[in-house]
Amino acid sequence: MKELKLTMVMTRTFLFIAVLIAVSSCKGKLNHYQLTSPGGNLSVHIELINHSLKYSISSKDQERIRLSSLGIFPDAKVTVLEVSEIEKDTSWKPVWGQQSHIRDYYRELDLNLEINGIPGNLMARAYNDGVAFRFVLAEGDKPKEAFFNCEYNLFEGDMYFFPMGETEPLGPLEFSELNETLQKKEKKRKINVPLVSEQQNGSYVALLESDLYSATGIQSMKLEVGEQKNQIVSVNRVELSEEAWKSPWRIILLGDDHGDLVMNTVPLNLATPSQLKNTDWIKPGKTLWDWRVHGYTAPDGFVYGINTESYKRFIDFAEDKGIEYFLIDDSWYKEVTKGHFEMSDKLNLQEVIDYAEDKKVKLMLYYDRRHGEYGDDELFEYYRSLEMKGIKYGFMGNDVDFTRSAIQKSAENKLLIDFHDGPVPFTGISRTYPNAITREYCHAQQDSRRAFTPESFIKMALINAITGPLDMNNGNFDLTGINAGLREKGPREKNSYFFTVSSEMARTLIIYSGLVCIPDAPEVYEAKSDLFEFIQKMPVGKWDESRIVHSKIDTYITTARRHDQEWFVGSVYNQKGGALEIKLDFLDSDLEYDITFYEDTPETHCKTNPEAYQVRAGKVNKGDVVKAVMAPGGGHSMWIRPH
Repeated sequence: MKELKLTMVMTRTFLFIAVLIAVSSCKGKLNHYQLTSPGGNLSVHIELINHSLKYSISSKDQERIRLSSLGIFPDAKVTVLEVSEIEKDTSWKPVWGQQSHIRDYYRELDLNLEINGIPGNLMARAYNDGVAFRFVLAEGDKPKEAFFNCEYNLFEGDMYFFPMGETEPLGPLEFSELNETLQKKEKKRKINVPLVSEQQNGSYVALLESDLYSATGIQSMKLEVGEQKNQIVSVNRVELSEEAWKSPWRIILLGDDHGDLVMNTVPLNLATPSQLKNTDWIKPGKTLWDWRVHGYTAPDGFVYGINTESYKRFIDFAEDKGIEYFLIDDSWYKEVTKGHFEMSDKLNLQEVIDYAEDKKVKLMLYYDRRHGEYGDDELFEYYRSLEMKGIKYGFMGNDVDFTRSAIQKSAENKLLIDFHDGPVPFTGISRTYPNAITREYCHAQQDSRRAFTPESFIKMALINAITGPLDMNNGNFDLTGINAGLREKGPREKNSYFFTVSSEMARTLIIYSGLVCIPDAPEVYEAKSDLFEFIQKMPVGKWDESRIVHSKIDTYITTARRHDQEWFVGSVYNQKGGALEIKLDFLDSDLEYDITFYEDTPETHCKTNPEAYQVRAGKVNKGDVVKAVMAPGGGHSMWIRPH
């Protein structure tokens, strides 16, 4: 069958070229090409106008991107020498992820070009739910720099949303408001990916990139407002050499609703396949984390801090509840010089390491360069010598070369890596290097000791999450104590943390990550052990299937994930509260299921009574409808398994 499929692909390619040559011989070189998605619902039109490449995109007989420019050298004369088309339908298995199998089904148009005399190619791919473009330049003499330019001509009335680092995503903004927002600072701001456009017909477009890993001499994609109305542009300067070069893929995702964009697999399919021969050591899971617990007083009077006894308590709880990891954050060291850590005198790190090994709990360790540089060539080997299973790397920002190298070096030393603060999005890197287990790229809970809102969370779940796994640190249970300022690292403004404990728990499922970092104290989770059961049972990163059942930006979201025959479903609502009807049509019709509900009570409120919750059990079948009632700022979760 594989040989037959390959033959069909090759036959289709040769036939396309043969027809093209025949037409060209009669009419001269063609200047218009059309690529249709496998399902026929989406089409890409590429034109050569005055020796410049232009494209447009239509879906379901409606134009989604108006005629826009593509280029790699400014004002270059482009000639199309040859064109071929292939159709490919394969599938692959992620090491971990939201699905156990991913179908990679597309048609690709390859334009062999001459660009100011320089040989190259433009590759265009059409999926049923997205389009992507990539330039490839051949080996040989070429200018020392290029400018990868992609324009997106959108429509009057579109509304825009995009991430804003460690603050709430912006939007909805009209085009004029988008421009004004970017102009407010002395230095004009650029737009972080993904830029999401809600179009007049109620459908959605997201602009981003994938496979930055394969592109050298270029920084990550940013977007700007163009010179024309309703025009968005991305321009990246590229450093070139005589070696062959290929750009990242520029992606346009299409969806009927916002949830479609989050679950879209096009960015993963465009990423370079795994570069690791052995991935058996890469284990997704949950981790406890000490940073937000400092200063908490346990019921027995013990006060948590950076010390050996505190860390032993975390490890004991992790062993008891089957939590795979414990992440030790900053201040385990005082000062750093080349190849040397000056250890904190507050704890005995080796004793903690030995204790964790005895309890079979894996450790991860934080690092940043604020207290000195150890040297990355030595750092990852040192972490391996400590028998760490991962590193959380902080405060390095959007540095592509550093990030790519850190991921590769951590993989060489069998370390998971989690990037803190505002890192490179690196969409698709979890396929290429599955040890890149998560990264912040959002307003993580209490960043800069600010508490985000229920509306902010829903925005990030439907915008930032399009780029891949997020480390958001959801899952606090002691909301009253945190709001009262009983933690060293609690919000600077007391009583500013507006969630219910049920919504905190649901968010640990809604946000996709290979490492779910839960930030509260062991005693707090033990006191609500019936609620914590949902987190405890979640098979993080081992999902066979995931879907977004309901989504409305800054209002609500429902996510359902399946592992084997068990389903986990989580919903949250904004500060108005509300109810969602969740139809269990994804269950197997041949089975009866036990269900546990973890939910708000009639008395729950995110501001006045955030810790009121209830847990109840029942039975359900395929097609049943669950009415998930949520308090203001509330949440609702379900654990469903065969009876």
